[in-house]
Amino acid sequence: MNRIFFRFFMLVMLSISGATFVIYFAMSRLFGDPLDDIARRQASAQIFLVEQYVDKARADEWLARLNRVREVSDTRYDLIPLQKARSFLPATSLGALDRGDVVLDIDGKSFYRRVDLKGERYIGSEDEVIHAQDLPIDVSLALQMEAVRYVIVALALLVPIALWSRSHWQGLQSLSRVADEFGAGKLSARAHMQPSSSIYPLAERIDHMADRIEELLVSQKNLLHSVSHELRTPIARLEFALELLGAKTDDPALHKRIAAMEGDVSELNSLVSELLGMARLDSGQAPQRETVELAALLHTVEAALPPGQPVLAIDCAPDVGTIEADARLLGRALSNLLRNAQKYAASTIRVTARREGARVTIAVEDDGPGIPPDERERIFEPFYRLDRSRDRATGGFGLGLSIARKAVLLHGGLVQVTGSELGGARFLVVLPQR
Repeated sequence: MNRIFFRFFMLVMLSISGATFVIYFAMSRLFGDPLDDIARRQASAQIFLVEQYVDKARADEWLARLNRVREVSDTRYDLIPLQKARSFLPATSLGALDRGDVVLDIDGKSFYRRVDLKGERYIGSEDEVIHAQDLPIDVSLALQMEAVRYVIVALALLVPIALWSRSHWQGLQSLSRVADEFGAGKLSARAHMQPSSSIYPLAERIDHMADRIEELLVSQKNLLHSVSHELRTPIARLEFALELLGAKTDDPALHKRIAAMEGDVSELNSLVSELLGMARLDSGQAPQRETVELAALLHTVEAALPPGQPVLAIDCAPDVGTIEADARLLGRALSNLLRNAQKYAASTIRVTARREGARVTIAVEDDGPGIPPDERERIFEPFYRLDRSRDRATGGFGLGLSIARKAVLLHGGLVQVTGSELGGARFLVVLPQR
């Protein structure tokens, strides 16, 4: 947020600087160089002596008057050849020199002025130029005054802009906090700004949007929760009925059919349980944190896994120690990752736990077929299956990895998937240490 107003401030400063240069060049083009005008005013006494005293002399008195000016003035007056004077001046000033104007050299603190032997306007030789040096020219003070003037103008613009922007900045900061809270699962977060606020219309629309999103999410969760609970009753009836039916018949073919139906009902019951788990995680309720021994939790999760062929190796560093977490949620996430690895591993599953500064990392790797890079984010989507034919053989509904990521996110962590050195997939769980 601060970046926006910093850029705005820089834009205003650049605009003021650009306007300063535009004003300077416009004034120079329309009315001449302002510095030249300042220098001409500072040297006005010396220019007046040449134009009104020396110029007014008769042809036989001009040199005497020039000498008198030399005696009473601190300025040095010399007669130099015209060509020499032309070599000292820039090309833009030669026309003014030829016309007989006073041409200032601000850097050299001097001016040049032609004299005219014909007596039409000037006295002396038309091949000579009066060169006045050591003039009291100092434009630095004038430049400082101009700088102070523009600084005052800049402040006069920036102060009201800053006051005007401050209210916007505070309002946007409030909206940013609301967005962060809403994104973190606090669906009741609202801006609640006063109508007098400058961004009240925006805040009002965001609050209305948040109300609508909250209503939709609550409705979705309630529907999912209600449907899942309602399904448990008929599922229980089916299980009971199938059990009674199996007890009343001796037909092997019918027993086989009943066993298949019981498997379908059990799968449906598992799906309902998974959906209820998803609904609880989507509620945004903060996990009940407690001090958990990470090594003990990993071994507990290992003991709860169904027996399988892949060899599971747990490498837990001695300094991992404890972590503040919800043991049930974190155990569920790790269990889902291990069950996923158990499904697809060829022979080996490796679990490593390390402490890295203020965080703990847990890596679950297998030597299975791996996951293509372009599918590594989609596997965390609910009901997404990388290989549907393979999933039918291994079981699952495509909810395990989604539940694992949601559980880790509730702890403020993240789950990433990369390739493993074993050849399969590597799931990395990163948990911050509170």
